[in-house]
Amino acid sequence: MKFHKEGYPTLLLTILFSTIIITIAKLIFPEFAIAHWFAYTLSAFLLIVVLQFFRHPSRVHTINENAIIAPADGKVVVIEETEETEYFKDKRIQVSIFMSPINVHVNRFPIAGDVTYAKYHPGKFLVASLPKASTENERTSVVVKHASNGKSVLFRQVAGALARRIVMYCKEGDKATQCGEMGFIKFGSRVDLYLPLDTKLKVKMGEVVKGSQSIIAEF
Repeated sequence: MKFHKEGYPTLLLTILFSTIIITIAKLIFPEFAIAHWFAYTLSAFLLIVVLQFFRHPSRVHTINENAIIAPADGKVVVIEETEETEYFKDKRIQVSIFMSPINVHVNRFPIAGDVTYAKYHPGKFLVASLPKASTENERTSVVVKHASNGKSVLFRQVAGALARRIVMYCKEGDKATQCGEMGFIKFGSRVDLYLPLDTKLKVKMGEVVKGSQSIIAEF
C-alpha cells in the first residue's frame, strides 16, 4: 500500500494542525490530562482519515483491448442513453460511478489509445449524485480514441459538494495506456463514461466496481 503523491500537502497540513492543537492543549491546560488525550485523539483521527483517503493500493490491472475498464472505484449510479453535448454531440450510453470519501480516488484510463480531447471546466460544487452535476459542476472531460477499433470514449471527472480539487494528468495528443493513471479527485465525487451505443454493458445499477479491474462494457 502506497501513499498517493496528491496527498502530501494535505498530510503536511494535518501534521502541522495536530502539532498546534497538542501544543495549545499542553500550554493552556497543563494539569488536565483529558485535554491532552482529546488533542492526541483528534490528531490521530485526522491522520488516519488522510492516510486512508490518499491510499494508493497496488492492483493487478485488467488489460483487455475489447473492454472498457472501470476508471474509478465506487458504485454505479447512472446507466442511461443520453445526449452528449460537449464533444460528440450525439446519443451515447452514460455510465456514472459515485465515489464516496472511503473509496480509492485514483482515476485511470478505461481504454488505450490517443487522447483527442482534454479540457478543464470551472463550475459549481453541487452534490455529485444530481444529474445536473455533470454539466454544471467543476469537471474535466477527456476523450480517448481506441488504439485498435477507432471508437472513442469520453471520460469525465466531476467534482462534488466536498470535492474541491480535480487533478488531470493528460493533455491532447498524449497516448493513453489502459488502466494507466489519468488523474485524482479529492474528497468524494463521481466519474462519467460516455460510450458508443453499440457497446455491451457488463454492469448493473447499484453495482460496486473497482478501478482498473472491473469491466464496465465491451466493444
